[in-house]
Amino acid sequence: MTAMLGGFATILIITLLRYFLIAGLVFLVVYQWLPAVLHRSKIQQRTAARKDFIREIAHSVSSSILIAIAVVIALSGSIRPFTHIYAGINDYPLWWIPVSLLLSLVVHDTYFYWMHRLLHHKRLFKITHVVHHQSTNPSPWAAYSFHFIEAFLEGAVVIVLVFVLPVHAVTLMLFALTSFVINVYGHLGYEIMPEGFRRSVLFEVLNTSTYHNLHHSKFKGNYGLYFRIWDRWMGTENPEYVKEYDKIQQRRFGR
Repeated sequence: MTAMLGGFATILIITLLRYFLIAGLVFLVVYQWLPAVLHRSKIQQRTAARKDFIREIAHSVSSSILIAIAVVIALSGSIRPFTHIYAGINDYPLWWIPVSLLLSLVVHDTYFYWMHRLLHHKRLFKITHVVHHQSTNPSPWAAYSFHFIEAFLEGAVVIVLVFVLPVHAVTLMLFALTSFVINVYGHLGYEIMPEGFRRSVLFEVLNTSTYHNLHHSKFKGNYGLYFRIWDRWMGTENPEYVKEYDKIQQRRFGR
């Protein structure tokens, strides 16, 4: 029990540090230092209020506790023998680290898409997901702004990962970092993709900040986290997405 509490405290501290360092630094740069420079990149022209940022931070702190609990469960000794976690870095080829990271993102995107759609059921939405959707004009602080039930479900993807993929601790750390950085970008409130991204094949596959911002402003559609794939297969992509993205990029680049 003492070891588990110690592990929980460590994971919680890491989760909070990741949140405040990454979301805080991005918020400081984009919202405090460079708003005049980046004004053409702003997705919604209105500005969120200070009370919105405080609410997002408060919910994110409480969410970090539930996320840490889910990770502790995933790494606990009681279920470890049944998982695919491996300790020796050479137990699998080193190339498996980046490959398993990519596969983790694919698994997470699938998990997130269907969990997200479930939480948009009218009964569940009112008691859980509505907390996240209070941020109709999200900021980086909204990355972990969840109801406690949703927060645990968000963290529980790690439980899924350790049961479906051989993963090393390095992969799990890279996954946590990568997924959070993408999450912050999704809630940035600004579109920062380069001009050439629109003409690349990646535009057809990857989400953008505009993509997820539309979900927050319209409350439905664009349920995916990293990729457009599930939304396009299931017919849930917002039909105005490409037009909105092009409008913002035209404002940024003038063509």
